[in-house]
Amino acid sequence: MHSAPPSGGGGGVKLEVCLTPALIPLYKVEDYIVVVIDIFRATTSICYGIENGAEAIIPVSQVEECSAYHEKGFDYLLAAERDGKVVEGFDFGNSPFSYTKEKVAGKTIVLTTTNGTHALHLSRSAKKIVLGAFINITSLCNWLKQQNENVLLVCSGWKNNFNLEDTLFAGAVVEQLKNSGFVIDDSAIAANDLYQLAKDDLDGYLKKTSHSERLKKLGIEADIAFCLNVDIATAIPVLDGERLVKL
Repeated sequence: MHSAPPSGGGGGVKLEVCLTPALIPLYKVEDYIVVVIDIFRATTSICYGIENGAEAIIPVSQVEECSAYHEKGFDYLLAAERDGKVVEGFDFGNSPFSYTKEKVAGKTIVLTTTNGTHALHLSRSAKKIVLGAFINITSLCNWLKQQNENVLLVCSGWKNNFNLEDTLFAGAVVEQLKNSGFVIDDSAIAANDLYQLAKDDLDGYLKKTSHSERLKKLGIEADIAFCLNVDIATAIPVLDGERLVKL
């Protein structure tokens, strides 16, 4: 993994995969469009919320920052998740089923999650930050193909560790982009190989993951199944200042 700016040597723009937020410092993120990935469940829920008409979603790192919005008198929905559970006293957490039209249309939501918001904050100096999930993958890939910019797919992982589901999604993006003139790195090749192994039965493959085990213990298998829906949304959330809005 290297962080050199694009050079004539390799030709073409780069498509690289950062396998965990802990590795973000190895990249010169200002040279990239960053795609933040947190399949179970933050980026899936945010994509779904934006698709369903949420005006904006404000990602914050800490639960306390989330609470501060109410103390300032803002009429925002507050969403906080830690270790897969809704934090007590908050409107909802990280479940995509909380982000339906009835609940979020026209609303601003302040959200903090264990992994996804962490990856997003570490990527803040990127040229642009967008969010990806299986639910908006084709829309996202079509947009990335048009940008002619280096792309860094940032897997949120689990508490800075590697995880399978985010890497698998990165591999699915590489699958759609690899014949579009990008120069791909070893992590992108590995992620794509993993996707080739799993693509015929994503659900079955991801039953192996530690996070799906954690979520099952919390009784939210329905969330996992929802997060593996492909192309039920076209909205791409983009970070605009402090807010995620529809691109």
